[in-house]
Amino acid sequence: MAMTNLPDEASAERVARALLQARVAACVNRLAPCQSEYWWQGQLESTQEWPLLIKTTQRQYAALQAVIEAEHPYDVPEVVGWPLSAGLPAYLAWVASEATGMPKKP
Repeated sequence: MAMTNLPDEASAERVARALLQARVAACVNRLAPCQSEYWWQGQLESTQEWPLLIKTTQRQYAALQAVIEAEHPYDVPEVVGWPLSAGLPAYLAWVASEATGMPKKP
């Protein structure tokens, strides 16, 4: 699992699509906007962001991170991942079969 936050709906859609087209994610959930509060360059900030919840594999994480870094409008995008401790075996097999890192040819 991985996640990132984007500053607007259009960039969230663009990054989600780039991750799927690169085949480094099997599924990306574009969640409802949320209010983020954080420190940035010594200033307390408050802004609306669009979270992406990304289903991927450990094998594809580095490539996923590279796609986000290339497509994300922030200087330092949030890109975090965590391992799953359990999941429906058929679902996890589907994620592994789709997040291959090899884009399909049309």
